[in-house]
Amino acid sequence: MHRAVYKILIILGLFLLMTACSSTNGPGTNTGSPTSNTPTRTASITPTRSTNTGSPTITEFDLPAALSVPYQITAGPDGNVWFTELRGNKIGRISSSGSISEFSVPTTGGVPAGITLGPDGKLWFTELSGNKIGQIDSNGTINEFAIPTPNSQPLGITRGPDNAVWFIENTGNKIGRITTSGAIREFAIPTANSRPFGITLGPDGNLWFTEVASNKVGRISPSGVIREFSIPTAGSEPQNITLGPDHQLWFTEFHSNQIGRISTAGTFSEFSIPTTGSAPFGITAGSDGNLWFTEIVGNKIGRISPSGSISEFAIPTGASKPYGIVQGQDKALWFTEELGNKIGRVTIPG
Repeated sequence: MHRAVYKILIILGLFLLMTACSSTNGPGTNTGSPTSNTPTRTASITPTRSTNTGSPTITEFDLPAALSVPYQITAGPDGNVWFTELRGNKIGRISSSGSISEFSVPTTGGVPAGITLGPDGKLWFTELSGNKIGQIDSNGTINEFAIPTPNSQPLGITRGPDNAVWFIENTGNKIGRITTSGAIREFAIPTANSRPFGITLGPDGNLWFTEVASNKVGRISPSGVIREFSIPTAGSEPQNITLGPDHQLWFTEFHSNQIGRISTAGTFSEFSIPTTGSAPFGITAGSDGNLWFTEIVGNKIGRISPSGSISEFAIPTGASKPYGIVQGQDKALWFTEELGNKIGRVTIPG
């Protein structure tokens, strides 16, 4: 088993073990009526740290509850940024001014992981342990839909080109598709035990995803036709993937310490990160025409131009373990800090 697969299990396995017997709604069930969720905690947060060296400014906001383990993050339709809390078992929301609200996931120990904005204007998220896909509106009302394959461990999730939401099944070895009404289809990945991880919509109308264990990038059409492309660097352990400003797909290579790029024709380029062993993870496109990424071990936010030039910026909190990253409607980059238990904001000059 590859080191990144161990990484997934180390990060998430404790939550799975602690919650395996505690779910109020087990896998294979639907919660039925939506749960109307009053925020369990709301806080107006004063930034704890901020750094400005003439480069991008990084500001951090503490989460209300300790040890929440914020993970993935996405921009909402309401001008706020939304994120998942693995251990807190909540969906969080932070405003551009730093006001934070949290909404409890109905399934106890659901372990919300990936999150994205759906075509219906609602946020959709994966439940790693609950084996469900969740939906939350801007008021905090949550619906949950059971995945047909048991113990599939859904992780990455993204909006598709077909008014549906697409997600990966890490141990189910499938790509899933869910309509806004909750109907789910699943498509088996040709390579066995590929450990799919991240997924995003490409410029060609297909979905593109990473395969950690098989060291490939996959492409799936809206009709379910899959093609896979082998990454040049062996054992690179691709993680998250996003669409770049150059209409190519960019992804992080956790083990090889590189940022990868693949064209829709399947041509690869790879760029080494200056910090050795930085463990790149999340990646997103910025309003400045660059790609921005997190370094779990390097404890930095990285920036890479379409031509491959890389700059890195230290996060004020040491050993914060940054994970997901996204651009908000305010044009800032927002990221999660697993150990720092904070949400960070990167303000781009100009």
